[in-house]
Amino acid sequence: MTTLRQPYYELSPEVYSALGQAKKALENGALDTTLMELIFLRISQINGCAFCLEMHSKALRKSGVEQCKLDALAGWRVSHHFSAQEQAALAWAESLTDIARTHAEEEVYQPLLDHFSPHEISDLTFAISLMNCFNRLAIGMRM
Repeated sequence: MTTLRQPYYELSPEVYSALGQAKKALENGALDTTLMELIFLRISQINGCAFCLEMHSKALRKSGVEQCKLDALAGWRVSHHFSAQEQAALAWAESLTDIARTHAEEEVYQPLLDHFSPHEISDLTFAISLMNCFNRLAIGMRM
């Protein structure tokens, strides 16, 4: 177990609260919450955020997602457990999470247009960005 470097949520409560409000707005928004949690879990896998991995895995199991689907998440490209919509969202999440390498290329963005409205794409992009922010806070401060 690691020691928390700084209690960032106490030291910057206004900023932390704003992040929480953004998450709440997304939960009440256009995207399916299970899809969002799936995206959050995949991003946390990529970033290696143990705290978030546990939290989002629990949330997905509680919402009824089968364990075999969670087990297959890292291999979603070759798994039959994921719909075309989920695959498009996961590809976008991975691309934005590793944006320095991927540059959010058009071939990853275009499939979103087949499965999501412009509003949903916007919310999805905010959700991906927000989870990367939360992962960086938790990992950087050793939550």
